[in-house]
Amino acid sequence: MRPGDDLAGMIAARAAREGVLPGDVVMVAHKVVSKAEGRLAVLADVRPGPAARQLAALTGKDAALCELILSESRRVVRRRGGTVICETHHGLVCANAGIDSSNTPEGTVVLLPADPDASARRLQARIAAVVGGRVGVVVTDTHGRAFRRGLVNVAIGAAGFEPVVDHRGGRDRGGRTLVATDQAIADELAAAAGLYMGKDSGTPAVVASGVATVPAPGGARALVRERAHDLFRT
Repeated sequence: MRPGDDLAGMIAARAAREGVLPGDVVMVAHKVVSKAEGRLAVLADVRPGPAARQLAALTGKDAALCELILSESRRVVRRRGGTVICETHHGLVCANAGIDSSNTPEGTVVLLPADPDASARRLQARIAAVVGGRVGVVVTDTHGRAFRRGLVNVAIGAAGFEPVVDHRGGRDRGGRTLVATDQAIADELAAAAGLYMGKDSGTPAVVASGVATVPAPGGARALVRERAHDLFRT
C-alpha cells in the first residue's frame, strides 16, 4: 500500500468478489488506511524542537520520533521510563500517540489517520455502492488498556452503524432495569477482527456477518468518554 492508492476501490472490489452483503461489517486495519492517505513520516526529515529533545533525553527515544509524538498529541497523559502515553488530537489515549514502525520501511513510521471517522465514511460509501446496501465499516488500531495486560484491537473510526448501543432503560433477564449499560459494539467487532489481523498475516480487512447493528452515520468519537465523566482524568 502506497500513498494515493485507491484503498476504497480495492476493498470494495474484493467485497463484491467475496460476497459481502448489506448488513455486514468490514473491519479495516488503520495501517493500510494511513499508508493510502500518505500518513507516513521519514524520521530523517523531522527536525526535533526543544520539547522533543527533552522528551528524548527522558525516555531514550529518538528525538525525531518524540517530535512526531508531541505533534500528534493533545497532551502527554503519563510517562514512565521509555513509555509515553498520550491523548491524541482525536481524543484517543494510547502509547506514542498511535505512531507505529512495524510493517513500514526502515526509518519511516506510520501515523494514525488525520480523521479516522472520515476515512471510515469514505470506505463505507464505496463498499455499500458495490454490495447494493448499507454496510458498516470500522477502522481499527491495536491499543493497550489501563488495568489490563495485552493489546486489543479497538475502533478508532466507524461508519454505517451506531458504534455504541445504549441498553439503559431496558431490562435484564431478572426484570431489573438497566441503568448504566452501554455496549461498545464497534470495539467488540474490532477486537474480534484482531484475531485474524496478525502482525505478519498480511490481512488488512475482516468481514463480520450476521451481527445486528443499528443503521446510523456512525463515528468512533462516540466511544471516547466525555471529560466530565472521566473519573481518572487529572
